[in-house]
Amino acid sequence: MSRAAVSDRLLARLISRLKMRHLLLLCRIEQYGSLTRVAERMATSQPAVTHALAELEAMFGAPLFVRSARGMAPTALGEVALRRARAMLQDLGHWVGDMEAAAAGHAAHLHVGVIPFISGRLLAAAIGGARSGGRPVTVTLHEGSSDHLLARLRGHELDCVIGRLSAVLDLEGLAHEVLYEQEPRLVAHRRLAARLGRKALAWADLAGLEWVLGQRNTPMREQINDFFLRAGAVPPLPVVESLSAKLIGELLGVNERAVSIVPADVAEELARSAGVGVVAHRFAWTLPPVTLFRRALPSGGEADERFAQALRAACGLRVQGAGGALAG
Repeated sequence: MSRAAVSDRLLARLISRLKMRHLLLLCRIEQYGSLTRVAERMATSQPAVTHALAELEAMFGAPLFVRSARGMAPTALGEVALRRARAMLQDLGHWVGDMEAAAAGHAAHLHVGVIPFISGRLLAAAIGGARSGGRPVTVTLHEGSSDHLLARLRGHELDCVIGRLSAVLDLEGLAHEVLYEQEPRLVAHRRLAARLGRKALAWADLAGLEWVLGQRNTPMREQINDFFLRAGAVPPLPVVESLSAKLIGELLGVNERAVSIVPADVAEELARSAGVGVVAHRFAWTLPPVTLFRRALPSGGEADERFAQALRAACGLRVQGAGGALAG
């Protein structure tokens, strides 16, 4: 029998026999590792759970879990089934959200992943653009690092991600579109920024200041460390690690020895909102480009594409408004 014929037969079995309770069962077995505990959590009997698992394994034609003294662990085929089950259950949750949005007169509800240090004005403009014309969309923003958000995007928890493109990211099953680049800026307490701006930066002296930086192993933090090393200085040990632009601004505003490096557009927002100073120095490097990530097989429909178009327009206006200075 050809591979195509085998695939067709499996697809026919899944269409005719697979039920949502099977998907939930898979996830519960992974979560609890014991059919007894699964039965207790699902308020049913263990024989019923055992029978449902047997139905599943008959559909797939092979075991999905192996039993050991430490509980039940998925086989290679079980891992595939679990990944798809989680995604389908997430899509079901999004389906409910879209139905609630439609009942309230909205086109859909989008879950958007956003890395820190993205301009609040840009996000507001993109959301506003997506909400104008026709039925508006509603949006939930989820913050995190690019790798964490992309894992959630592949798992169908998110509809799209605004992150940073990097060679170390796992882009399997994803499409990406570079939006713009950000230049870094040195920001500090206003009096300290004024002093630092009067002469060339001495990196060895800067390392002795009180730094507020993002978390380790993020692209921006790695680039800052590399820049100090290339300047022949030891990278600073931060007094505070935070990915919150608002907190960084507050910390710099009350500490005359505190400094940080943030994207240029975020630095401008902090200067307006927190009164921090931006040091008049241009770095010889840019941050990894801000990028829109979506699943390779679109699932968000009109609302997803409307948000993408609004985001592209907001990014274009942002670069034009900066006179090209922030485009990298």
